[in-house]
Amino acid sequence: MTERTCVVMPTYNELENLRPTIGGIFACRPSVEILIVDDGSPDGTGELADRMAIEDPRIHVLHRAGKNGLGPAYLAGFAWALNQGFDVICEMDMDGSHRPQDLPKLLDALAGGTSGAVPDLVIGSRRVDGGRTEGWSAFRDLISRGGSWYARTMLGIDVRDMTAGFRTYRASMLRALDLDAIEANGYVFQIDMTRRVAAAGGRIVEVPIVFPDRVRGKSKMSNAIVVEAMRRVTVWGLQRLLRK
Repeated sequence: MTERTCVVMPTYNELENLRPTIGGIFACRPSVEILIVDDGSPDGTGELADRMAIEDPRIHVLHRAGKNGLGPAYLAGFAWALNQGFDVICEMDMDGSHRPQDLPKLLDALAGGTSGAVPDLVIGSRRVDGGRTEGWSAFRDLISRGGSWYARTMLGIDVRDMTAGFRTYRASMLRALDLDAIEANGYVFQIDMTRRVAAAGGRIVEVPIVFPDRVRGKSKMSNAIVVEAMRRVTVWGLQRLLRK
């Protein structure tokens, strides 16, 4: 029996990226469905998403009242997809930095690939052999590598790309987690999800991806997001050490 797959894609002012990104996903894996979680984008992203959903039944749209952060957007999307009975739930950016041609690799790995061992979480990784970034400044790359190293060290989890946002989860694993307890908002949300899957005994696999810089639109990264990540990872790491 074919597993039903939902790709959850949060958006805020991604009008230019909707059609090319979604078209690319369906070209690479026509059987998936896509949930666009729009945070009240003032540029018309939500309105175009609604029109696309009318044109294609594989596209769904969830509107939220305002820009409330990446973590809450994904959690809302997870809740919708779980309620709809999907077997596999993916995270993917709308801005083109997650290449549609890499999605089948993540889905094949989640299915067990040639190893036969079925993971609970597959991460599209920039930090394993064959993975890389394109168009990044040396400073941005250093911050990304440093953040993953710090999180990996503090939390004691052997995942090379802790902040990666291109992921596939088994719905059964998401149901096993206390998603209502998650408060992490920005990119630290990815670290929080990784540590929760690891704590639940889930099997985590990384597959290499190419991560190009976005071509259209503006990045949502800010200093506040970096500060939040450092603060939360430090607290989690200290809690882990005190429990030893």
